[in-house]
Amino acid sequence: WCGFLLVALVSPRMAGLRVDFGLLLEPLGFIKVLEWIFSIFAFATCGGFQGETTLLVSCTGVVNETVTAGFAYPFRLNTVVFSAPDPKRCGGTWTDVYLVGNFSSSAQFFVSLAVLVFLYCIAALVVYVGYKHVYQQNSKFPLTDLAITVITAFLWLVSTFAWAKALADIKMSTGASIIPGIESCKAPGTTCRFASVTSMGTLNVSVVFGLLNMVLWGGNVWFVYKDTNLHNQSNRIS
Repeated sequence: WCGFLLVALVSPRMAGLRVDFGLLLEPLGFIKVLEWIFSIFAFATCGGFQGETTLLVSCTGVVNETVTAGFAYPFRLNTVVFSAPDPKRCGGTWTDVYLVGNFSSSAQFFVSLAVLVFLYCIAALVVYVGYKHVYQQNSKFPLTDLAITVITAFLWLVSTFAWAKALADIKMSTGASIIPGIESCKAPGTTCRFASVTSMGTLNVSVVFGLLNMVLWGGNVWFVYKDTNLHNQSNRIS
């Protein structure tokens, strides 16, 4: 598939370029455009996130001082440290405080899949629009397309649910529940209060787009299958 596309792009005369944008109005092409668009939103909403957790700390010589911990994709929270309340670090009782958890594997799996899907959709659309006749004449291309579509639908299912679980854990690891686990806040004369955490609405949206991508790719299996010789054989048998 990739080799054919490379030859087609380099030598359009050899592959018989026939541009037909009308195919984009058919289910096969239209759904592929949607898959391309939704993949962009999936990796943009997840990969572009930046946030911070804020606490209010009172200790020796400090009253309600703001300390923050900034975090972002790929969400290796265990490397994120809170700022110190003051240069004297509460009289030496404040030690480095890290967030808990490393959710990079789920986040990177989700974003990497979205990027690969984005690239594949571009390649598929080039073939659909410019080389549909070659696609239909060679049975290997529809079968390859079908296999990739089935695998991608499954990967969207796995990556989206893994990322949704990781997101729930990220919210726990950056929310008010972190206070009891901070040893520096247990020092005599030191109190800590949770102030705020950046809204994770865009991350929630990324999960929604993951589910939409899963539905799109799952539904597209039928339309890709119709172009394969498997469907033609089943019609002849029936």
